[in-house]
Order: sequence, then structure tokens, then C-alpha cells
Amino acid sequence: MADSRLLPLAFSMMKGTGMPLFRLMQERGMSVADFFATDSVEIAGRLGLRDVSAVDSYIREEAVAAAREEIAFCDRHSIRVLSPADEAYPLRLLELPDAPTSLFVLGDCDLNASRVISVVGTRTPTPYGTNFVRAAVEELAAVASPVTVVSGLAYGIDVAAHSAALACGLPTVAVVAHGLDTLYPAAHRDIARRMIRGGGAIVSEYPHGTTPFRGRFLERNRIVAALSDACLVAESDIKGGAMSTASIAFGIDREVMALPGRISDRFSSGCNHLIRKNKAWLVSRPGDIVDIMDWQSVASNADAVDRSLFPELDEPQRSIFECLSGSSEPLGIDEMHVRLGFPVSVLMSQLGEMEFDGLVIKYPGNRYHPA
Repeated sequence: MADSRLLPLAFSMMKGTGMPLFRLMQERGMSVADFFATDSVEIAGRLGLRDVSAVDSYIREEAVAAAREEIAFCDRHSIRVLSPADEAYPLRLLELPDAPTSLFVLGDCDLNASRVISVVGTRTPTPYGTNFVRAAVEELAAVASPVTVVSGLAYGIDVAAHSAALACGLPTVAVVAHGLDTLYPAAHRDIARRMIRGGGAIVSEYPHGTTPFRGRFLERNRIVAALSDACLVAESDIKGGAMSTASIAFGIDREVMALPGRISDRFSSGCNHLIRKNKAWLVSRPGDIVDIMDWQSVASNADAVDRSLFPELDEPQRSIFECLSGSSEPLGIDEMHVRLGFPVSVLMSQLGEMEFDGLVIKYPGNRYHPA
């Protein structure tokens, strides 16, 4: 039987392909298998490509050979290869216009966990920043559903976030800017091993043999932002990778939060700027994150469920609850709008209340199911 990973991976390894072309193929009814089985002139015609040579059969054959070699490497090292068609591919990433068409994952972490936060910041933090990160992660460890912590495994705030998550027993994911045959920085190899053993993962969009350089660190920031429901910036200069991640997160409607600092502190200037421009919530205590995200503690959530085991609901919550109960899979807001006819704004408001009351659970991609 043919390896289902082969052709999607080969597609991603071709120069000039990517999510925009992948989505165009979907719109025009061309599968990845069709792409590799069709004459290059016909491909160019169906997809409106100007450069036929870019999809020449020889280039496609080379990509298949490279993908076969990559899969052999991944199998030897227990690395998962995910494409957008795979159930395990992180749904949140699909909100990126340039989401990776292949993802390499070392570790068993669920990248579609219900609650995920990215924590980013400077590589040269002060105790003020690292202490807040530690306290914030400890607070997140007390919420009802486990929270997954995402960062970039860099020095400073990144590794502080990963270390705090490990100390609290939370899964933590590092997004790296190179192939998974190496690890940068090498000093963090031990914590990377502990992350994988602790149910976390190391994630990359790059095949093995890809080395890190500045541009790739900026590219990986979009994945750090998009994998999460929220982005916390602990300390940052006005320029830098953390500000790039925060900007991307803001642009795809993630909740962005920033730790304020004194106006004279260089590594608070970025956070203060985000707050001043209304691009980030001001967080002055760890509990602010839980409040902003409406992630209740274990105790408060248990009380809500106890009160609502057999809810007597008024409209429109009764219809929403019945609609969700009648589906074996979580439903998105658009689907509920079609089935029930309620305005999207009403559905979002009511579902927020129902989630707070412990009646429904929110899944990645704004999908809901009865608790």
C-alpha cells in the first residue's frame, strides 16, 4: 500500500508550492495525487500558472524522491509527518494564509488541545519577567482543562516558559527554525528531551538538514502565534521576534497579553507599546490571564457542572444545546447558524455564557460540543 504521507510531503518540498496553491487546488477540484499524475501543461492550465516549468514532471519526480528519503529519516527517529488532510494536523494553523503544508512533529503532544497559550519574550529577561512567567504558568496549571504552553526554545523567556510548564506537569511545545536532525540552541537538548518525555513536542516545518538562520526564526514565529488561543509577551524590546509573534497573533484574532513595565526599561518598551496601541491586554497578575481567557479553575468549573447536570434552559440556549446534543461531532458557529437561523453574534454571545456555565466545551476552530 502506498504511503499516504508521500505525495503531500513531496508537494510541500517543491519550490513555489505552499498553502495558497494547495487551497487553489482544492477550489478547482485537484487533489495532491492528481497534481503528481497530471501533465504539467494541464496543471498549469487548470491552476492558472504562468510558469509551466515550475511543475515539470522531472521536478515533481525529484520532489517525490526527496520526500521518500525524508519519510525514511522520520520513521527512523519517530517523527510524525502531518499534512492539512491529517486529523492530527493543528486546525488552528489553518487560519494562517501561509500555513505549512507539511509539519514535522517529534513527540506525542496533541496539537489540537482545547487550551493552548504561547509565551514569548526577550532572550535577555530580567527576574521581573521570568518570575511572572513562572507564576503565570503555575496559575494556568490550576485551570480545569490542561493548558498546553507553546514557545520557541530560545534563551530567556522561551526556555523559562518551557521549564515552568515542565515543573507544573503541563505539556509544552517548542517550534524550532530548523530540521529535526539537530537542535538549536544545543544547550537546550536536555530540556527538549524532558519536554518530549513529559507529553510535549518539538515542531518544525523544515525537513532534516535545514539549518537555522535569521529569516527562519521569523518564519517560525507565525506558527508559535497560530498554534495558540492566546499569546503572552512577558518582556520585549520594541523590535524583535516576540513583537513579530504578537503582531501575527493579533492579526489572526488571538488574544494578546503583555506584562507592563517602567517606561525606562528597555525590555518593557515592546510590551508597553502593545498595550498603548490597544493590541494587547494589560496583565498585572497571573490570574488576569485566566480571567481574560475565561479558563476557570478546577473548583469553580466543578461547581458550574454540578449546577447544570440537567439544565433547564431558556431560548436560545435550549435550541443551541439541543442542536449540539444531536451531533456526534463538535459543530462550528457557521454550521449552527445554518441549522438554527440565529445571528452569529447571538450564537457567539450565548455559547460564551454556556461555556462559562460548564454546559458546552469549546474545541479548536471555534467548534462546540455539550460538556
